[in-house]
Amino acid sequence: MPRTAVPYTQFVPNGHLTDVAGTTIDSTLVTNGVVINDVDPERTLIRVTNTAGATKAITVKAGTGTQSWMAGQGDSVTTAAATSGVEWLGPFTSARFQQRGSKLFVDFASGTTGTITVFKLPKAY
Repeated sequence: MPRTAVPYTQFVPNGHLTDVAGTTIDSTLVTNGVVINDVDPERTLIRVTNTAGATKAITVKAGTGTQSWMAGQGDSVTTAAATSGVEWLGPFTSARFQQRGSKLFVDFASGTTGTITVFKLPKAY
């Protein structure tokens, strides 16, 4: 099954952003994983909330292909606390995490519930 695309939420330069609900992490996201398309890894932040009754791992997958020359460092795995854990991940090094076709892959441990929100930092003007 294909990964589920999660869109960016843009931060507003010199402005504000009202908190957003994010995308629900359900069994489909746990089974298939998430893809962030047209990724700009160095300007990407990911917020994951864990509502499961146990700690859960969140994995940002190392890239594939020649553009990911640092992929040998492996995946980045973060553990979110049980019930009310909130983790912020990123920004990321494109040379380690960018997949072919400008994508970023995120996986969740079995039984993960909560939300994922992908933010894009604006360029400073």
